[in-house]
Amino acid sequence: MHMFGIAVCRQYSSGSAYPSVSLSTPLPGIPKPVFASVDGQEKYETKITTLENGLKVASQNKFGQFCTVGILVNSGSRHEAKYPSGIAHFLEKLSFSSTAQFESKDEILLTLEKHGGICDCQTSRDTTMYAVSAEVKGLDTVVNLLSDAVLQPRLLDEEIEMTRMAVRFELEDLNMRPDPEPLLTEMIHAAAYRGNTVGLPRFCPPENVEKIDRKLLHKYLQSYYCPQRMVLAGVGVEHEQLVQCARKYLLNVKPVWGASTPANVDKSVAQYTGGIVKMVKDMSDVSLGPTPIPELTHIMIGLESCSFLEDDFIPFAVLNMMMGGGGSFSAGGPGKGMFTRLYLNVLNRHHWMYNATSYHHSYEDSGLLCIHASADPRQVREMVEIITREFIQMTGTAGEMELERAKTQLKSMLMMNLESRPVIFEDVGRQVLATGKRKLPHELCELISNVTASDIKRVTTKMLRSKPAVAALGDLTELPSYEDIQAALSSKDGRLPRIYRLFR
Repeated sequence: MHMFGIAVCRQYSSGSAYPSVSLSTPLPGIPKPVFASVDGQEKYETKITTLENGLKVASQNKFGQFCTVGILVNSGSRHEAKYPSGIAHFLEKLSFSSTAQFESKDEILLTLEKHGGICDCQTSRDTTMYAVSAEVKGLDTVVNLLSDAVLQPRLLDEEIEMTRMAVRFELEDLNMRPDPEPLLTEMIHAAAYRGNTVGLPRFCPPENVEKIDRKLLHKYLQSYYCPQRMVLAGVGVEHEQLVQCARKYLLNVKPVWGASTPANVDKSVAQYTGGIVKMVKDMSDVSLGPTPIPELTHIMIGLESCSFLEDDFIPFAVLNMMMGGGGSFSAGGPGKGMFTRLYLNVLNRHHWMYNATSYHHSYEDSGLLCIHASADPRQVREMVEIITREFIQMTGTAGEMELERAKTQLKSMLMMNLESRPVIFEDVGRQVLATGKRKLPHELCELISNVTASDIKRVTTKMLRSKPAVAALGDLTELPSYEDIQAALSSKDGRLPRIYRLFR
């Protein structure tokens, strides 16, 4: 028998006797496989329950022994209009420190370790997210810990002092990083929404580091950390079990800062202003070493798009995909977006451009579609014109092929991202926090499939009516004036007004 096995192997490994079995038809003589079936769609529906105190509990079941559970709060840097900026930044750094039940951060980590768990807190302009991934068996412990970390933090003086150091370090790091993208995003928001809501700084300004103390944090938390502004989201858990834990640990809990004062919440709607924010900076020594990055000037130009609650959000997402782009040294390959417009029209034609990437930021009341580009300081004027021309060309009719490609790429990106549990968690939490319900992936895919070339043309024409927002970083000697950029975006071909110089 053994000899026969070897003989069979030999016969196949020699080229001539290789069996000619097609890979697209079932193997002959093998019984038909029986696959496990999911009974109905209910296992993948997002279930939502609202507790008596207004807190929403949302869950999505997913196969596996680990779960991701967390609390999302409708609170971020956009809510700091009446406070010194930087509170959200501080709260992010102070998360999962000592609480009423846990003596220190180490004790929290050790408790989680028993269930193979990790914790994390992330703040954006409009949401703060406390999340834990752990074994499903530890759900009770996890919800208890989350409730304690969010509602009963001690905020000791030494913890606040440590946070001040961490914030200062992060601000230094932000200015020294070779990748200026976070800094530019901060600047473009400040330009687009001058002094209001999403235009307020996401990072704590250096002058506020000393101003933020426990009293101020408590006053802020009193207004914003109330149950009506929270969602407890879970992925990989049974809904009933999560609701039970929420009732046990989040229903009649008095936070450490006393009764909530939701009346003081800032309900301002984002006001798009447009404008320019410039930062002259010597970028010649940003990244020294064996392969230094050349000195670059970075420009970001943005226009107002729409909020994620509007129907036009989907066409804008497709447009952003169609523009695509990236760095000039990106390795090609399927799905890398090498056929997007910023590659075909910009990076492939202008070898001196170092980067051209499209971004879409969207919030509950406004949005911003921007293009980031970088090049040698001497070619800034030319670079700006190339970008303004791309904006104008967006209003032309999109080719059938490029539109289909962008739609397919967007759908595949959506589906691939939603393979991972933490991403599903964030999607469930954010959607329920913003709208009270969740659109499922297949519904979103259908909406993407329905986008037509005329939709793209319509949203782009509307977008080009807004004033531009411009962020510029680096050596700005050759930067055209804001009025010139505005004139280019109002012209037919996107060209900058010609300037005549006597001495070149």
